[in-house]
Amino acid sequence: MNIAVFVSGRGSNLRSIQNSIKNGEMKVKIVAVVSDKTDCAAFDFAHSENIQTYSVFDAKRDGFSDYFSLTGSLLSSGVELIVLAGFLKKIPVHFLESFRDKIINIHPALLPAFGGKGMYGMNVHKAVFNSSAKVSGATVHFVNANYDEGKIIAQRCVEIEGVKSPEEIAEKVLKIEHELLPFVVKKISEKKVFPNGNRIEILN
Repeated sequence: MNIAVFVSGRGSNLRSIQNSIKNGEMKVKIVAVVSDKTDCAAFDFAHSENIQTYSVFDAKRDGFSDYFSLTGSLLSSGVELIVLAGFLKKIPVHFLESFRDKIINIHPALLPAFGGKGMYGMNVHKAVFNSSAKVSGATVHFVNANYDEGKIIAQRCVEIEGVKSPEEIAEKVLKIEHELLPFVVKKISEKKVFPNGNRIEILN
């Protein structure tokens, strides 16, 4: 399965997927890395792995203009799955339609709590820290036109009862992300993820 990974920063989840591929854990190839920036650490990693990179950043039009050409490039590369791995921009509707039910996102909390517009990165962990939650975790879900409202594919929890800061939560959750995202990508590549009514099931 050919996939594209969308990133906005360091690309640690990108690295976790590529490591799983190199370890022979899944038959997947990352054929493109896309960012809303023209320069980021994830691009450096992609270049070191000989992976094609694309930027959809356009200050005048909030990055949306480049999606039309990107759609053609990804389709011609045979992309079957798009993985949003720390991508901070909302995906335009026309792009969603071109890859219907083929875009997933990892969110650094247990949806449907702590999701929605503005809930990304450290904003999420601050909200979790300031709540009375005793657990946090990560969620992988399908992407639709609304922030963090697509059907949930998989979740994993981590205890946060004794943490002293949002940064501690972020560190704990990131470890879970690095396990959960490659797991879901692997299962999708094996065609073991499918809808069952309003729920998503994963076969063993």
